[in-house]
Amino acid sequence: MRLGILGAGQLGRMIALAGYPLGVRCQLLDPAPDTSASQVASVISGRYDDPDMLDRLVTRLDAVTYEFENVDIAAVEHLDGRVPVRPGRRALEVAQDRLAEKSFFQDHDIETPAFAPADTLDELRSAVAHVGLPAVLKTRRLGYDGKGQVVLREEVDIERAWELGGGVPLILEAFVPFERELSVLAVRGVDGDMGCYPVVENHHVEGILTRSYAPASDLGPELEERARSYVRRLLTDLDYVGVLALELFQAEGRLLANEIAPRVHNSGHWTIEGAETSQFENHVRAVLGMPLGSTSMRGHAAMVNLIGALPTADQVLAHPHTHLHLYGKEPRPGRKVGHVTVRHDDPEVVRRTVERIRGLDGTL
Repeated sequence: MRLGILGAGQLGRMIALAGYPLGVRCQLLDPAPDTSASQVASVISGRYDDPDMLDRLVTRLDAVTYEFENVDIAAVEHLDGRVPVRPGRRALEVAQDRLAEKSFFQDHDIETPAFAPADTLDELRSAVAHVGLPAVLKTRRLGYDGKGQVVLREEVDIERAWELGGGVPLILEAFVPFERELSVLAVRGVDGDMGCYPVVENHHVEGILTRSYAPASDLGPELEERARSYVRRLLTDLDYVGVLALELFQAEGRLLANEIAPRVHNSGHWTIEGAETSQFENHVRAVLGMPLGSTSMRGHAAMVNLIGALPTADQVLAHPHTHLHLYGKEPRPGRKVGHVTVRHDDPEVVRRTVERIRGLDGTL
């Protein structure tokens, strides 16, 4: 079978690698001439909004997916009808606009921080009165790894924040004094079959994910089931096919939905060694209509991102229970160039190992 992928970064690379043992060959499209995925799969260099490049991509494909959520809807419309595009358009429409996303959560009884639109300066003032301070002003579209956000702590911050917003549509969200950040990944097949990975605990520095622990410790069965019910509800109501990630804040016994990612997700990289079936393999299986694999864990696991600089393989692999994944990318500040998975039956061994390897790239 043949799978097309919009985007050829490290996520496209890992999707393509997961496809090989299943007899799946991937054809990717990316505007960059030299990409992470081009080292392991065939990549067409072209723009996502170029109809000729899209037509070239879909030749003899069984389905198309994507590795990032800011795919041009027009590209999906162009491809749809010629080849199945999974996940579908509705998930993209929800994920690409933070106001639509938060409203979708609210409409489906998924608790979120308080929020309000802020498309004008007067609307921002009204939003502050509704949401309260402190709050976070975010662009409604684009923005990732903490970009496109500014914190308002006092009313004197309103005009400065508005100027930093750049005149684009904005959303104001209440600042949540959360205890920790969590995420839950799930997968849904063409036939509606679903699988859910354990909830994981995430740690960020300056908005960039640095490490994840699976499963999240001391969560309790009630919150675990609530997270799973939220993501199952999203999969069903979006008629979703593929892997979906839901990011959450845990605060005083509550789980507040932050955002979704309609794709494989950085906080699920541990599944390559830590689960019976990785998120990447299950995504390939789902979008091509294959039976899903088990999402059960193999003991305990953690993922450490390598950001900005590369350690040597020996530096990492000298530590037992580690598995190194380099993305073939040139290091630069703030860039994810690889990750390390740690897996062991004892969660304390996992955490001790993570502490030993943190900082090998010079940034953590």
